[in-house]
Amino acid sequence: MPAPRRIIAGLTLLLFATTACGSESKSEATGLELWTRSTPASAEVYKKVIAAYTAKTGVKVTYVPIYENFENKIQEAAAARDLPDVVINDVSLLGTGLSQGLITPVDRTGIAGSGDTLDRAWNQARAADGKYYGVPFSTQAVATFIRKDWREKLGKDVPRTWAELDALARAFQNDDPDGNGKDDTYGMLVPASTERGYTAWWASSYLWQGGGDFLTESGGRFTPAIDQPRSVEAVKWMQNLFCKDKVVVPGALTLITDDAHPFFETGKAGVYLTGPWMMGRFDKSLGKDKYEVIPSPAGPGGQGVLGEGENIYLMAGSKLQPQQKQLAEFLISAEGQRIGMNTNQPNPVVRLPVNTTVDVVAERKDERWATIKEIYRDNGRLFPQVPNWTPLRQQASETLNSIFANCGADVQAELTKLAGSFKTELAKQKAG
Repeated sequence: MPAPRRIIAGLTLLLFATTACGSESKSEATGLELWTRSTPASAEVYKKVIAAYTAKTGVKVTYVPIYENFENKIQEAAAARDLPDVVINDVSLLGTGLSQGLITPVDRTGIAGSGDTLDRAWNQARAADGKYYGVPFSTQAVATFIRKDWREKLGKDVPRTWAELDALARAFQNDDPDGNGKDDTYGMLVPASTERGYTAWWASSYLWQGGGDFLTESGGRFTPAIDQPRSVEAVKWMQNLFCKDKVVVPGALTLITDDAHPFFETGKAGVYLTGPWMMGRFDKSLGKDKYEVIPSPAGPGGQGVLGEGENIYLMAGSKLQPQQKQLAEFLISAEGQRIGMNTNQPNPVVRLPVNTTVDVVAERKDERWATIKEIYRDNGRLFPQVPNWTPLRQQASETLNSIFANCGADVQAELTKLAGSFKTELAKQKAG
């Protein structure tokens, strides 16, 4: 008997087959419908990109920005046979969308401008079967943001190693870096909620820096690595931040990123591993001179960090396939990329351009973006490219969150159980 999930996937495919043979689609009457996972501020940037596309092609676009419960909205639209024509979202949609038949394959060589697109960026749109199911739109790598004014006031150097980072976080926590005479600062800001798997998003970089990993891959088959010695030691180091050094902001285990940002910009926390899209906001709210952006201090396994981005997904069931492709081609063009970068203003929807003819530093006139580019080039890593990473990411988040919450937890034992859950899920996905 097939698993319930497979039944749902099969039903979804049937729904789209029915839609494709039905009457005129909404798209044919109103033009393309585009959804993005965006805050209201970043949606304003998308509107500029879309306006330029429509002015250039005459194709109307109904734009729907969604931020909260984006994945649920996609599922609701699929159930209602009312998917948009195009979706721009991070790589998390790749596995789920493919397993449910929501996204269509992309012929990389048939995309105009593909030759100018960063070869490495295409990896974030490639599924476990080796085919592409999206067009890369933007890339990025996370970096370490540090309160420079606090560090200099305490006479500390820029941290280069985990030990130095840990010492700096403890100094921010204990040595009154803002000089107000109050015990009201914290060393490290960590958005470690299990929602959308945030715990794993944050922990992944430190796991890799510790020399560990979630999975190892050989010949297209994956094996859990989360219970191996270097992974265990890396997780113990992270647990110590919460439990031994106690340098993490209160409430971190339920924090999502939107709720976390104010801790940094209002002077509550001094170290924050986050994405470069926050620079514009922090420049305005905190002040560019108050903080610095550096590559992650090296752990025993190096400086690996999460480096991925957003893809353009051409959704199944659309009757405007030529226009889907045309919009994707505009979005990766030099013109589309430059508009999406939003010059040096906050909320860029293109962080690092995928178009190799566009120079991020020249466009933004900000050398910090050169640092981000180097981090992505030298140390950026993707999550394991299993058929569907989302359920494994959620399993990892729940286990790591529990370990950080329970200072008496047996890390080796908990990660061994997680490895068992990984094996079960990999077997379901025929990837183990």
